[in-house]
Amino acid sequence: MLTRPHVPPENLGFTRFDDASNALGFGREDVGTEPCCTTMTTKLLLVDDDEKVVSVVGTYLKRQGCIVYTARSIAEADQLFDAEHPDVSIFDYDLPDGSGFELLKSVRSKDPDAAAIVLTGHGTIDLAVESIKLGAEHFLTKPIELKSLWVMIQRTLEAQRLRRKKVARDRQESRTRLDPFLGTSAVVKRLKELAEAVLDSHAPVFIIGPTGSGKGVLARWLHEHGPRSGESFVDLNCAGLSKDLAESELFGHQRGSFTGAQSNKTGLFEIAHNGTVFLDEIGDLDLSVQPKVLKALEDKTFRRVGDTRLRRADIRLISATHRQVGDMVREGTFRNDLLFRINTVTFELPALSERREDIVPIADCLLQQACAAQGRPPMTLGADAHALLERYAWPGNIRELRNVLERATLFTKGDSISADGLKFDRWLNPEQGSDIEQSLSEMERRHILNVLRSHQGHVEHAANVLRVPRSSLYAKLKKYGINASEF
Repeated sequence: MLTRPHVPPENLGFTRFDDASNALGFGREDVGTEPCCTTMTTKLLLVDDDEKVVSVVGTYLKRQGCIVYTARSIAEADQLFDAEHPDVSIFDYDLPDGSGFELLKSVRSKDPDAAAIVLTGHGTIDLAVESIKLGAEHFLTKPIELKSLWVMIQRTLEAQRLRRKKVARDRQESRTRLDPFLGTSAVVKRLKELAEAVLDSHAPVFIIGPTGSGKGVLARWLHEHGPRSGESFVDLNCAGLSKDLAESELFGHQRGSFTGAQSNKTGLFEIAHNGTVFLDEIGDLDLSVQPKVLKALEDKTFRRVGDTRLRRADIRLISATHRQVGDMVREGTFRNDLLFRINTVTFELPALSERREDIVPIADCLLQQACAAQGRPPMTLGADAHALLERYAWPGNIRELRNVLERATLFTKGDSISADGLKFDRWLNPEQGSDIEQSLSEMERRHILNVLRSHQGHVEHAANVLRVPRSSLYAKLKKYGINASEF
């Protein structure tokens, strides 16, 4: 039976409605009109063989602006579900031709994302548990409180929206995510063998590699293929974080614990309980915060800033750095005990220049991702473009390669990118970069420009990569007439 979508309130027959609601245990306060957060396109399927329930609940939900379809049996509900694809289905447990669980199984087999609420006149804990196991969002006992039902419907719609948003986001990310083991070089094969060997492990992972070499890509791959893949993955870049900010981001803080702390904040360790925390550039983590990270890893407990309460967080740590942490330990800028704790499994990612046979397959993959992101048909790289890419030194590694290809797609009208279409800047010219007659000063100037460009002109980060004091780098910039703010 199909109930038509909208009936003006003045035609609802209030006398009979009130009689039915009183008979079912609904008070007048339950059936009043409430603010609607759904739209007229929200479709609900109500399945119950009790005419009074269908009348009262159906009328109430139509008043909230919903389109309501009603059925009295599993067979009728199945047909309506196939025809109308409701946003939420509301099932009675006892139906003439079977149980609501049979109907729940049926609709979930057709649409694994189908949202359902189960109603019953004799609720038990076992029934409630079973309904949730089968995929129901909520379990309600009769007599129904209409306001409670409406709140549950709204929550179900919101949960469904968030699920669909997450699925869409995951699909988008999967299209733009790079395979960390793309290529044919021996070093990539060894990395893949190591990754597969530790897939079932909860042990900490330490990733070493130059800036832009794909440390974050490998970290996410390890999480998504590991034993905690169903839990949260949170990441934090430690570069440039002050002590207070790093501690607040990692462990959270209580309101009033410092100037500007206007509300409580949940830290990443707490958010990622049972999941994975990825600390990128852990070599830049403030020395005074390092022992707190060590304690959180060893004891699985921590305190928010300004709080005395111990909180528990069981996380897997994946950390990464481009720095020589061994040198930092000897210099006293990184704790030896923390290094021992985080490097149970160590991956060393090579610079792109050390795996030249992988440049072309990586470039081809990045190009297709750039095309997909821009909504344009797939493009190809010409043979001369491949040769040019293979000759270049790539100081910015995969990140720089991605940027070059994204730029090339913007300036190429056809479906093939030539060497000229790559549009290397004059200081990124691969031909100049391979000229052994070039002066040492010019090579130094080009290298500084390359590093600054890959770090968007951030002098401190560039100095870290170049392993020189900031003051020395500023002197070089002045010498060569380079303005870091232009990047």
